[in-house]
Amino acid sequence: MITAVRSFFGLGRKSEPAPPPVGRDRLVIDPEDTVVYAIGDVHGCLAELKAAERRIVADAARLPATRRIILCLGDLVDRGPQSADVLDHLTGAPPAGFERLSLCGNHDETFLAFLDDPQANPGWLEFGGEETLESYGVDMLRLARRGNGLAGLGEALRDVVPEAHVKLLRRLPAAVRFGDVLFVHAGVRPGVPLDEQAEDDLMWIREPFVSQPNGLGVTVVHGHTPGKEPVFAAGRIGIDTGAFATGRLTVLRVFNGEAAIVE
Repeated sequence: MITAVRSFFGLGRKSEPAPPPVGRDRLVIDPEDTVVYAIGDVHGCLAELKAAERRIVADAARLPATRRIILCLGDLVDRGPQSADVLDHLTGAPPAGFERLSLCGNHDETFLAFLDDPQANPGWLEFGGEETLESYGVDMLRLARRGNGLAGLGEALRDVVPEAHVKLLRRLPAAVRFGDVLFVHAGVRPGVPLDEQAEDDLMWIREPFVSQPNGLGVTVVHGHTPGKEPVFAAGRIGIDTGAFATGRLTVLRVFNGEAAIVE
């Protein structure tokens, strides 16, 4: 069962201060007889995503789990060449016998912000957004020559982005709890109780998260901070291996309290 909770996983006590406002759901998945396959930052790499799903299907066929979940850790768009096709793929049906979830990454959130108000969010264009524009067939140079500015660019993008893509991005959760494992895009702020974690940290944080144990009694599986290899460190597992630059999209299997890379 997947349960959506606003106060993080119901871990707060009555004597604690109220948690910060939360815009996105934070989900709980019952780990009994369930396997979760976490996929690192996709960044518009459709071929790598499909290859990762094939590895997952082959691996899951050997497991006794009765429930199988594919979980992308966010940053579905930007930088890579096929952001539009990745979102198209993720709005379709998952592999037979699987459920599919995706978290919201900072690039996904920034893409939405540009769609909503391009004049207030021009930084997205230098944040990997140009590649996303190209994936939707938007010619930024041609529009610039017409002198329509950011407002015109935003209008052109809204005209070609399917509503299904926007709905998908708006409903992406910020975190998923799976027993003693917490899946997020970026990380958590060490020492801050789980039910008080700020959404911005879940999607953006690097330091001090990557350099010190979180002290929260969970193993955090995350992307966002790329490396040549997956990182198994105290309290965290990082699986962003820079697919848009390296062609390597890492998959982590979490089952019966154990985590392993799926090759």
